[in-house]
Amino acid sequence: MGTKITDLLESKEISIDELRNKIIVVDAFNQLYMFLASIRQPDGELLKDSQGNITSHLNGIFYRFTKLMQYNIKFIFVFDGKPPELKLRERQRRTELKLEAEKKYEEAKEREDIDGMKKYAARTSKLTKEMIADAKELISALGMCIVQAPSEGEAQAALIVKRKQAYASLSQDADSLIFGCPLVVKNLTLTGRRKQAGKLNYDSITPELISLDHTLKNLSITLDQLIVIAMLTGTDYNIGGIKGIGHKTALKLVKEYGDGMDNFEKLFRAVKWDSFFEYDWKEVFNIIKNTETTDDYRVVFNEVDDEKVIDVLCKKHDFSEERVKKILETLHKHPKSQKGLAEFF
Repeated sequence: MGTKITDLLESKEISIDELRNKIIVVDAFNQLYMFLASIRQPDGELLKDSQGNITSHLNGIFYRFTKLMQYNIKFIFVFDGKPPELKLRERQRRTELKLEAEKKYEEAKEREDIDGMKKYAARTSKLTKEMIADAKELISALGMCIVQAPSEGEAQAALIVKRKQAYASLSQDADSLIFGCPLVVKNLTLTGRRKQAGKLNYDSITPELISLDHTLKNLSITLDQLIVIAMLTGTDYNIGGIKGIGHKTALKLVKEYGDGMDNFEKLFRAVKWDSFFEYDWKEVFNIIKNTETTDDYRVVFNEVDDEKVIDVLCKKHDFSEERVKKILETLHKHPKSQKGLAEFF
């Protein structure tokens, strides 16, 4: 969703060791798009196999998550289902932005402007059905769990954490909190750095943990008020929010008007919601508050299937078999003690 409430959140820096032996839910599309944006060749082109199939996302899954698995961290990958109707407008907007970025990439290519090519190429990322299928095949081969959400993946991830079937949700944005996820992990990497969007440079980063309960107490608001703040500043369901209202003003407004639907009605009337959007604010609020989730899933982890991993990466997509086998051997050198589900918290 990409809500703009991040500056209101107080995160706690943690070490990878603090996540050892825990179960983490992964917003799959969030991670895959991040890999597509960052794992590229110097000119901005995605990594591809000899048949021209994109492999940047597979590269990210394999090389990042096998390192984290050595800490006996277990992962549940949640994939998005059918988006809410209002989100289709955001998808159309993103498609238009990608088409514009593709045009600028070609222009930079004609000028042999490497920096420009890198900048605009990162904005053209697309996930195809084939890429998603390959990702799921690799995730399963690595013994990790897959859950298919009926709608928004982060709402399903939040449910899994709320049910204490996982410790936290992994995501780079604040959407999981809006859906009521108790704990969110950001910047989960062993490299200590993250590529800057559209640039050749990197930022130094440290894993962070954000607590919903701590956030609400620190801001002296309820979850419903946090949802309203997100709506005022903009969500995928009301792009751009209310013009002129940032996160600080939004926080001030929800405290001034108070909690509850009647008070929210007064607030949205005061900020002239109807002047910005053709639909009622309650539609957006209800989507976030009541996004469809499912109970039809099982949290099951399996042993790594070396043969299947090699088949997916090396035989199908030309990864170095020697390098893949070496990483798998390293992974197997970290024996996993037999633990009940409750011991992963």
